[in-house]
Parts: sequence; C-alpha cells; structure tokens
Amino acid sequence: MSSTTSTPSAVRKPAAMSAQERRSSLTLASIYGLRMLGLFLIMPVFAIYAHGLPGGNNRFLVGLALGGVYGLTQAILQIPFGMASDRFGRKPVMMLGLLIFAVGSFVAGIAHDIDGIIVGRAIQGAGAISAAISAMIADSTRDHNRTKAMAMVGMTIGVSFIISLIAGPVLYHLIGVPGMFALTGILALVAIAVIKWVVPDVPMAARAEELGAGSSHESVLTPALLRLHFSIFVVNFTQVAIFVVVPIALVQHAGIPLQHHWMVYLPVTIGSFVLAVPGIIIAESRGHMRAMLRSGVALMGLSMLALSVGYRSEVPLIAELFVFFVGFNLMEALLPSLVSRIAPASRKGLAMGVYNTAQSLGLAAGGAVGGALAKLWSYEAVFLACAVLCLIWLVVAWFVQAPPRRAEAEAS
Repeated sequence: MSSTTSTPSAVRKPAAMSAQERRSSLTLASIYGLRMLGLFLIMPVFAIYAHGLPGGNNRFLVGLALGGVYGLTQAILQIPFGMASDRFGRKPVMMLGLLIFAVGSFVAGIAHDIDGIIVGRAIQGAGAISAAISAMIADSTRDHNRTKAMAMVGMTIGVSFIISLIAGPVLYHLIGVPGMFALTGILALVAIAVIKWVVPDVPMAARAEELGAGSSHESVLTPALLRLHFSIFVVNFTQVAIFVVVPIALVQHAGIPLQHHWMVYLPVTIGSFVLAVPGIIIAESRGHMRAMLRSGVALMGLSMLALSVGYRSEVPLIAELFVFFVGFNLMEALLPSLVSRIAPASRKGLAMGVYNTAQSLGLAAGGAVGGALAKLWSYEAVFLACAVLCLIWLVVAWFVQAPPRRAEAEAS
C-alpha cells in the first residue's frame, strides 16, 4: 500500500501556477518593470546628452548620474525597506517607495546641470522597493513555481530594457531627457494605483519552525546567500559600466546614429531573451540550476573580454552585446529565485533587502568605476575590469548549490 502511494508522488509533476499565483506574479512583475524604466530609459542616450550640460564632459560625473548615486541610495535603503515590509506589510512600503521615486524623477526633470540630475537620481534611488516586491512574489507563490515567477520579473526587466533601448533614442528627440524623467515619474504614480487596486492581497509567508530559528543576520548572511549577493553585484556592475561606453562606441566606431540605435538593441535583446528561455526551463524542470548559472557567468565574462578588443567594429560589437545579454537574462531569472528559495520564509523581506542592496551597490560601483576608468584610462579598461570581475565571479559561482525544493503540502 505504501509503495503504491509513494511511487506516484515521487514522479508527479509539480502543479502548474494557480490563477492567484499568475495574477500576483504578473502584476508585481509589471510594477518592477515600470520602476526599472526609471533606471533604463536614459541609459542609451545619457552619455551623449550629458555633453551639452555644465559638467557633462566629466565621465565620472556621467557615470555617477547614470547609475552610481542611484545605486548608492538604493543600497543604503534596501535593507530598511525590506525589514519594514516584513513589519508593516509589503503594499504600504511599495507605495511609499514609488512616491519617493516619482519625486526624484521630477527633480531630475527640472535640473539644468549634471549636479542637479545627480540629486534627482539620488532621490529616485531612495525609493528602494525591490526587496519588498521580491518578497511579496515569494509570499504569493509556492516553492516549485517560484523560478517561473522570478522569470516573469526577469522578463519584465528584459522588456523594460528593450523598451528603454528602443524608445530612449526616439523619446530623446521628441521630449528630451527632462521629459523622459517626467514620464518615469508619471509611470511611478500609475504604479502606485496598480498596487492599490490591482495587485491581490496575500498573507506574508511565515513558517512556525523558522520564526525563531537564529538571528536575522545569521539567517540572511549565510555563505550560500552571500555567493548569490556577490553574483547580482557583478551583474549590475557590468550592466551599468558598459553603458558608459557602448552608446558612444555605436556612434563613433560602428557609425550608427543615436536615433538608429534601436535597430541594434531590438534584435539583440529579443534574440538573447529567446535564447535564454530554454536555459531557464532546463534549470528549473531538469534540475540543472548550477550548470545554467555557470554558463551565464561564462557568457558574460567572455563577452566582456571580447568587447575589450572588438568594440571598435560594428559586427563584433553587436555580436558581443548579444552574448552578454544571453548571460544577463539567465542571471535575472535564476538569481532571485535561488535567493527566495534559500532564505527562511519569515526573513524573505530582509534577505531580499540584502540581495537588492548588493544589486544596488553593483549599480553604484558600475557607474562610478566605469566612468572613472573611461575618464582616466580608456574604454578598453572598462571592459577588462568587467572581465576580471566576471572571472572572480566564476570561481565564486562554482560553489553555488541549488537548494532542495520545499515540500508543498498544499499542492493541488
């Protein structure tokens, strides 16, 4: 009798996402995506726009405005916002963060020099809600569906990035960078309404056996989680650092005018996402999480090494960007899923806060270091620094272990 009951359960496939899980995941992912537009929308045009601003010829200040100060204030406030979401609820914290983000967008929109934009970006970054969103997604989904939910977040980040890369040059000519900042502020206010009236209410996860298990710091600063935090740091460092250089390289070396950059970004980002999707599926459904993670790291590192010698020619530059974004899309889906599965259920907000702090530090360091290297040395130095960092990351990622799935007693 026992053998007949154990065999079906052993081979039974995980239940598909419920309607509640799909609705929560899609709406929260859309909030994440709308917010990321505030970071991404200026990325393909800002390095060129800054040339016309007082102080805009300083590559370091450009990197600071592009991602440095935004990431720094994010890093400072991610953990407090994550802890606040554990205490006061996810929705109130997310709405407050989006309101702060909107204020920063409008401040940056009325700025007339690089310093004013840096101030606005700092306020934008103070709306640090990534941890609260990620924790609510984890609250809303069962363990075996979490990678799918996080893949939706990765997809919306990818879609936001695609929209930004395509629309950025077009909007730059229509409304300018000040208008783009104002637009992101309006989108943040729309996102508040979506949270209030569209995102479903779900209880925060809390398993009795985990509530008293160790201190907060012990539960979220384990070696397994620290490896993932370092991973997301490198992902975002690399992403921002290369965009101090890539838009200029496309104009100066590939001979592609700014208004036509979307013709590069559209096929590169869509094609790389399509190629990354099978890897995400294999990682989740066939248990090859470690292999896919290592593959993504290797792809990003190799693309950086190739860019250091190939960014001056059109075809190699575009091919190397494609390889980079395949690895990038893999990381955006796999890393937050791993964090949410390893972290204790009662500390997910705090754990995702630490994770998103590392993410924000990557944004800050990538913008600041990328800008400094481009100013003091060369564009090649930016790509080589990213390649070295990816090599260190590959060593760290080699020891990442995929956690066993928690049993889902409520599976239906």
